[in-house]
Amino acid sequence: MLVVSPAHAVTHIAQVSLRSHSQAGGLLKSAFLLVDWVCDAEVCQFGRTLPPFLVMENPKHVGIVAVSAEGAALCYRTICGEAAAVMGPYMHPEITMHTVALGEYIRTANGRWNAVGELLLASAQKLRVAGADLLICPDNTAHESIDLVVERSPLPWIHIADEVARAAATRGFERVGLLGTRYLMEGPVYPPKFASHGVGHLIPEASDRERINQIIFDELVYARFEAHSREYFSGVIEKLRTRGCDAVALSCTEIPLLVGDRDSSLPILDSTRILARAALREALGAAVVAS
Repeated sequence: MLVVSPAHAVTHIAQVSLRSHSQAGGLLKSAFLLVDWVCDAEVCQFGRTLPPFLVMENPKHVGIVAVSAEGAALCYRTICGEAAAVMGPYMHPEITMHTVALGEYIRTANGRWNAVGELLLASAQKLRVAGADLLICPDNTAHESIDLVVERSPLPWIHIADEVARAAATRGFERVGLLGTRYLMEGPVYPPKFASHGVGHLIPEASDRERINQIIFDELVYARFEAHSREYFSGVIEKLRTRGCDAVALSCTEIPLLVGDRDSSLPILDSTRILARAALREALGAAVVAS
């Protein structure tokens, strides 16, 4: 134990273990440190003792391929905020984000999903150069393009729809209402993922799909969160409940900024935070837990 001064933190650092395990055919060695943080009132304004944590010495570097600012920001904040519960105060894995303007994606899209895929790959390559070890894209709709170009990717991706479907199955849901852009709700990203996990799904009626799409592109991507739009989403979710859904997937990464648990008559699957937590698990390793 090293006492820096009466006015500074007293820190005890002890090496706990060196663990080896196989992953993806190779041997991954993870070193862990147990850090006891003790703050006095001068250093820690809250005058509290922070708990010990099991910390991975070399976590993986997370690369975020951003498409829209609000969803990407929520994903980034979630990784940073929840990492501290495992790694210790103010700690999180290294994270690098790159984004092409949303307007460029929209201009390129218009059914040309391979062209959108090239934009995603350009971001992926820049993140590889920056040192990222894995990739996430906090944009559900863009995964239609990721599915087309993933074999040419310079780094592995965590697939948002796969993580949402896995979470639905783990929580025992049988039929999930799917909310997102019109392209996402009507497109091929989620159906095979839900099916592979034994989960059924429904989408809203056509008029609701159009209105949801309008709210996303006219309001949510601009960080406009209107009460009347929140009420509209609540009504759509209630319709899905009456049609037999036992959960709802918020599969546009901006929707969780508008709709929370108290706005929904169904349990929520928050695609943004589910993806962020999957990235955190991959970055830190399954063996890393709070002590």
